[in-house]
Amino acid sequence: MFKGGMASMMKKAQQMQDNMQQAKEEIKQLTAVGNAGGGAVKISINGEHQATDIQIDASIMNDKDMLEDLILSAINNANQKISDASAAKIKTATGGINLPNGMSLPF
Repeated sequence: MFKGGMASMMKKAQQMQDNMQQAKEEIKQLTAVGNAGGGAVKISINGEHQATDIQIDASIMNDKDMLEDLILSAINNANQKISDASAAKIKTATGGINLPNGMSLPF
């Protein structure tokens, strides 16, 4: 009836699962730098959304409120960069198929 259709579909699903695993490993290796205040605050995070480095220009150390805001902004900026890069890698791994969060292959 499907002339190799099921076997072909399972092979494609296995390939997609392998691609997803590779993409997840590549995502772990990503690094993004979030900037705020024109570069006065720079925060680096890895693909697991863990902060790995922070740089703060000494000229803003006296303004606690502004520093707090800039740190939050830099973290959010870095997280967005990691999220965007992760989504691009997953999209490539799945051939453009958008899988619901938490869904893995095979179905």
